Amino acid sequence: MPEDHRGKIASWGEAREISTRLGREGRKTVFTNGCFDLIHVGHLRYLTEARKYGDCLIIGLNSDRSVRTIKGPGRPIIPEDQRAEVLAGLAVVDLVVLFDQPDPHELITLLQPNVLVKGGDWPLDRIIGKEVVEAAGGRVLTIPLTPGVSTSTIIDRIVSLHNNLDKKHETE
Repeated sequence: MPEDHRGKIASWGEAREISTRLGREGRKTVFTNGCFDLIHVGHLRYLTEARKYGDCLIIGLNSDRSVRTIKGPGRPIIPEDQRAEVLAGLAVVDLVVLFDQPDPHELITLLQPNVLVKGGDWPLDRIIGKEVVEAAGGRVLTIPLTPGVSTSTIIDRIVSLHNNLDKKHETE
């Protein structure tokens, strides 16, 4: 991988070449996906654990349009290019690939990872791409989430603190 973390942000074609090469070398690829809007300790712990299951951790990152479809018009908070760069800057992440679709099925089918990982809030039977990975002999697993830590919780806390400050200033 290039020294500059932005070199870890790959096109679909580049990611496919890397995944294929690693497979030929007998190395395991791990795939996970998400919005990763406001990176927090829960994300870091999750990605660190996911990386333990293979030699290369590939993140499928929802594009801004994809996030809006899933989360609504107020999201994402952070634009896709910045979210991708922050993820690429994490030592545990080997590759970041943006996808514009509502789900990563097409990207998973292209990359054929050995291991597919999602957070513990996803029942195994609802994990998108499960059948693709298992049909190729791969593993699908979930990793427990860090309790009380989520992007939505952080946003709610910021809004609440902001509203409380506004009320305080109104009474002064």
